[in-house]
Amino acid sequence: MLVERVTDSVEKPVVDDRSYRVIRLANKLEALLVHDPNTDKASASVNVNVGNFSDDDDMPGMAHAVEHLLFMGTEKYPGENDYNQYLAAHSGHSNAYTAATETNYYFEVAATSHSQPVESPQSALPTPSENPTPLGPLVDRRSSTVEESASTTSDPESPLFGALDRFAQFFICPLFLPSTLDRELRAVDSENKKNLQSDPWRLLQLNKSLSNPKHPYHHFSTGNLQTLRDEPQKRGLDVREEFIRFHEKHYSANRMKLVVLGRESLDQLERWVVQLFSDVKNKELPQNRWDDVPPFAPEDMQKMIYAKPVMDTRSLDIFFVYQDEEHMYDSQPSRYISHLIGHEGPGSILAYIKAKGWATELSAGAMPVCPGAAFFNISIRLTEDGLHHHQEVAKVVFQYIALIKENPPEQWIFDEMKNLSEVDFRFKQKSPASRFTSSLSSVMQKPYPREWLISCSLLRRFDPELVTRGLSYLNADNFNIELISQTYPGDWDRREKWYGTEYRVEKVPEELLSEVRAMLESPSAGRIPELHLPHKNEFVPTRLDVEKKEVEKPTQTPSLIRNDERVRVWFKKDDTFWVPKASLEITLRNPLVYATPGNNVKARLYCELVRDALTEYSYDAELAGLEYDLVPSVFGLDVSIIGYNDKMAVLLEKVLHSMKDLEVKPDRFRIVKERLTRGFRNAEYQLPYYQVGNYTRFLTAEKAFINQQLAEELEHIEAEDVATFFPQLLRQTHIEVLAHGNLYKEDALQLTDLVESTFKSRPLPRSQWRVRRNMILPPGSNYIYEYTLKDPANINHCIEYYLFVGSLTDPVLRAKIQLFAQMASEPAFDQLRTKEQLGYVVWSGARYSATTLGYRVIIQSERDCDYLESRIDAFLSRFANYLNDMTDSVFEAHKRSVINKRLEKMKNLSSETNRYWSHIGSEYYDYLQHETDAEAVRPLTKAEIVEFYRQYIDPQSPSRAKLAVHMKAQASASPVASVGQKDVVIEGLHKFLKSVNVEVDGDRLKQAFENVTISSEDISGITDTVKRFLTDEAKVAEDQVASIVERGNQLLAKLLPSVGVKPALMNGEKAAKELKVNGVNGVNGVNGVNGVTSKKPVYITSVPEFKAHLTVSQAAVPIVDLSEYEDFEPKL
Repeated sequence: MLVERVTDSVEKPVVDDRSYRVIRLANKLEALLVHDPNTDKASASVNVNVGNFSDDDDMPGMAHAVEHLLFMGTEKYPGENDYNQYLAAHSGHSNAYTAATETNYYFEVAATSHSQPVESPQSALPTPSENPTPLGPLVDRRSSTVEESASTTSDPESPLFGALDRFAQFFICPLFLPSTLDRELRAVDSENKKNLQSDPWRLLQLNKSLSNPKHPYHHFSTGNLQTLRDEPQKRGLDVREEFIRFHEKHYSANRMKLVVLGRESLDQLERWVVQLFSDVKNKELPQNRWDDVPPFAPEDMQKMIYAKPVMDTRSLDIFFVYQDEEHMYDSQPSRYISHLIGHEGPGSILAYIKAKGWATELSAGAMPVCPGAAFFNISIRLTEDGLHHHQEVAKVVFQYIALIKENPPEQWIFDEMKNLSEVDFRFKQKSPASRFTSSLSSVMQKPYPREWLISCSLLRRFDPELVTRGLSYLNADNFNIELISQTYPGDWDRREKWYGTEYRVEKVPEELLSEVRAMLESPSAGRIPELHLPHKNEFVPTRLDVEKKEVEKPTQTPSLIRNDERVRVWFKKDDTFWVPKASLEITLRNPLVYATPGNNVKARLYCELVRDALTEYSYDAELAGLEYDLVPSVFGLDVSIIGYNDKMAVLLEKVLHSMKDLEVKPDRFRIVKERLTRGFRNAEYQLPYYQVGNYTRFLTAEKAFINQQLAEELEHIEAEDVATFFPQLLRQTHIEVLAHGNLYKEDALQLTDLVESTFKSRPLPRSQWRVRRNMILPPGSNYIYEYTLKDPANINHCIEYYLFVGSLTDPVLRAKIQLFAQMASEPAFDQLRTKEQLGYVVWSGARYSATTLGYRVIIQSERDCDYLESRIDAFLSRFANYLNDMTDSVFEAHKRSVINKRLEKMKNLSSETNRYWSHIGSEYYDYLQHETDAEAVRPLTKAEIVEFYRQYIDPQSPSRAKLAVHMKAQASASPVASVGQKDVVIEGLHKFLKSVNVEVDGDRLKQAFENVTISSEDISGITDTVKRFLTDEAKVAEDQVASIVERGNQLLAKLLPSVGVKPALMNGEKAAKELKVNGVNGVNGVNGVNGVTSKKPVYITSVPEFKAHLTVSQAAVPIVDLSEYEDFEPKL
């Protein structure tokens, strides 16, 4: 079998110890093979050059539906969750996405079937001879063709081979199982409904709907039940056959790009790819292109579009049709243009309109649409005043565009950008395995030289002509303006078809258009003097030296190099990643910040005002790879500086002095306060599953605030309150620092001295430090907290079902909950999402709080929370059987998965910093917790996990402690039962018939209901079906049928609401309350339906009273005396 080796010479960063090879199979499938000898995760991704632009015009969402269906079984592995079960058993996971012109599938899995040893030395960097090809002009390299051996075997030590085998079958022989079709279409529908109230989705679709109907950009891309099932069936189509046809028509080996990452050698990976992917059919399909039709015709331009968002946001978007830069990869002219328009320093658009009080943020850049088309978009976040001056804001933008056009493209600007791109690439660190493979398989669809696949972000050649050509698209005939506001103009007269966005379209006012033309044609006339091109960036790093010392084993914990009443300094010089970067994390500890909701809001305002004042100064640092942050935390104020260490002290000094010397200007305060007010308001309109965790934390932490409390306080805070608050805050602190990276001990101490000398604060006694504790739910408790969501248009409910387990400091308990969560994760997803179709968002896992831990399940669904809780109860009850039936080999595989996850190596410097800082913030200082957990998992037995389940998880356990947070949508539940609900109703009827001594075949009963709609509006269909079944199938005497049916109707009155279908006779709050009083709701279950009984729930009506009846945990204390970490030696 012939394999073409395209290249073994791929440009890579100097810190990259991987080896690369690009090959092309006989079927034209192209693959990038990546050998990483040290990776603990293997991964693969296939990118197919087909997406929603290829949907049939009358069946939008086809590509997305096919993506879902490929996971549901193949000819070789027919089980609908064979693939995900295999991945879950080997510390893995998978996902996919469908875009306009591509569908991307990816997974990651343990790199070896053995669990990692606790101590595994980090290999050294490659020797100079192994370093990558230096940056420079592309060198032509001749590809070679080799003959592959026909006999290729799997490696029993590598889970990657088994995952690749299952993965490849997606593209060889998918089954499109009829039994999964309806469920997966409902999953697509649920995914679409999840996004219905999301402004990014809504506004993108509005833009698409206003585009050229002849271009596929106009499509609705996600799909729903109407477009993918109901309407095609009305037209007489077999939808399954349509999806098979789509796959046959568009999925071809020559359109596929594969990336495989593993520990195996390149030769071994090559043999596997040839063995497993050569059977993918090559249909010799051309690359999808859309050059012949523009996404926006000339008549679609010069429009003023007013759109009403869900969130309280205000923005102005100026949108141009732009050139396709796919083949301009060496110069990338749009990056030059967006660098200037999107600049935030002195002389920029943002600096000017921010000073006017019109805007707070600006971004600009090109957006590729498809081969043949692109857009250039300028997006500006407006203030309330800016909304009323939106035309003036637009004029400023066009004045700046005229300024850029007036001056020939500058070589020095490009060279500065080129230099920064080279520095970033040279020291680019590793990313998580599946993110790496997924992004690269997408990159491979581009026409880059294969040697440049990893370095495609580099700017290589200055081409002023292409920059000028790009600027020519930014003209008066080729733009639309979109103004997004909840209040202006207020008279929207249209509603977008797919998402329901209210909008209005007008021509751009002729006066504005004339002024824009005049600016672009006579750029110097009436020029705003404050606008000018950026100055040279003083933050570009020049010292990039890294003193690399070979180490047998990297240090695993930071050292404590200073510890007194004022300061505690943790330090670790990087001995793993060897990049010229560092992280400086600082906590200015003061209990005032979290003492009250009002203080917390003042601290937030203070941080926002400091950031607002630093925007122009810090932007150059950000461009040069050096960023800062300033946020309030539960302990005080957190300051962080992250990036290239060369100019770190310069930025830190500026940030500290800005904090100390902040002038609270009334005009800036009004803007910041108004923005924060909208932020709190908008948080109430986020997707429910984004909100639910805040309420769980509010209920389980000894002290926590929710947005409603903060918003109420914000209303009464004025500029002078902040002006008097922050000096008081900085007057007395305890400073805790983590300095990590390319720094010496002396550097860390000097940076700390800078903090200390700037504020000159008095030391904060240990007795005044804030203490964090969590509430302990008593054994046998069953609490429910209900909250009605604010968005009246939201149709999704959400539940967080939380089971309290115990203390976070117990390593055995931590090990057990991690192992249980690992075992339950895939079955929970398969049952609650895939089979029962409760909703698109289904997640389960361990929940760590400050001092306690537990297990939780989160579901967002159209079904109401009582029903969701009953289904979680049912799943957890049945899980006993799953545990009991689990073989020893499967149990051991789950243990290996947990151990491998806990011992997974850090991929880059920032991830290691985050680990250290999280342990410092926990106040346990348990830096080796991942190793402790892995060691605690190794000896666990199945009997111990069964006992853990019986005590803490089983719904029938008398010692279980449960809290459920119900986020209730204002909209009513659907009156028609879904497939999953229908199955529950039939199961309940089956058990009811048994209870009245009517023996029936469950499968035959299910068949009888196959074409029956179960609806709250009319239960006669159910009654008639039961009558027929009793008479024809069960041969029940006529005089008994009427009595059984009457009792069955009483059951249905209870059963339908329990599954989330509310009968008309039970509509309204009064009926709902009566149901709860009678104990007939999804919490307790319906006797004989779920087989689940639990204590009657206690509804939390007052959070303070709820907490007053509970005990609190012990506060965190270091697991060892901090003196064990001390290293006060003066050496560097």
